[in-house]
Amino acid sequence: MAGTLHGVGLGPGDPELMTLKAHRLISNARVIAYPAPDTGPSFARSIAAEFIPAGVREIPIVVPMRVDRFPAKQIYDKAAVEIAEVLDGGEDVVVLCEGDPFFYGSFMYLFERLSERFACEVAPGVTSLTACAAQLQRPLTSRTDVLTVIPGPLPDDEIRSRIETAQAVAIMKVGRHLPRLKELLSDMGLLDQAGYVERASLPEQRVSRLADLEAETAPYFSMILIYKGEEAWTLPPSFSS
Repeated sequence: MAGTLHGVGLGPGDPELMTLKAHRLISNARVIAYPAPDTGPSFARSIAAEFIPAGVREIPIVVPMRVDRFPAKQIYDKAAVEIAEVLDGGEDVVVLCEGDPFFYGSFMYLFERLSERFACEVAPGVTSLTACAAQLQRPLTSRTDVLTVIPGPLPDDEIRSRIETAQAVAIMKVGRHLPRLKELLSDMGLLDQAGYVERASLPEQRVSRLADLEAETAPYFSMILIYKGEEAWTLPPSFSS
């Protein structure tokens, strides 16, 4: 019998935010795969490192850290072939994915290549959305509010139109777009309602009101959260981190 492909969500970074199911699958794994940059360590692997058994076979999926890296078709094609060989041999493969596998998760690219041939199971993880809201100490959304998730690289006019029709907004992948996004939100009169979180749940996390942020750029793992619905939710006056 062929093995099962497991997509395992690791949460935003703090190992304590991994689920019990993720812990069990990783602790019992004989083969793991994970995304890795072409320079430096894998963030996904670092989250799960203390639970990875000795002697496990590792399949790093090296993805160049470039602005235009997705879709990196040839990279996932190659990884899918290597993983398929393991699955054909009857061994399960646990694929580590920061956050949630199906929420901007790299596992989805393997799923679309392998799910028709092999059994696949997905263990969901704590998303960056909920992790950032927890650190910002303001609810994300409620009742009939519409929550809109927006990638930061989108053009200003598209971001503006999507914000205008939402009551709660999450802008992800802020990075080098930070100054442009701040200017846009200021022009829309939303700067004081916007909170900023980077590297949520990690020791080096940073939390602030967006209006107070003086940086000119942000890391990839950063997010802006805005609430403009009917609830009287405001941001704390200051943050300790």
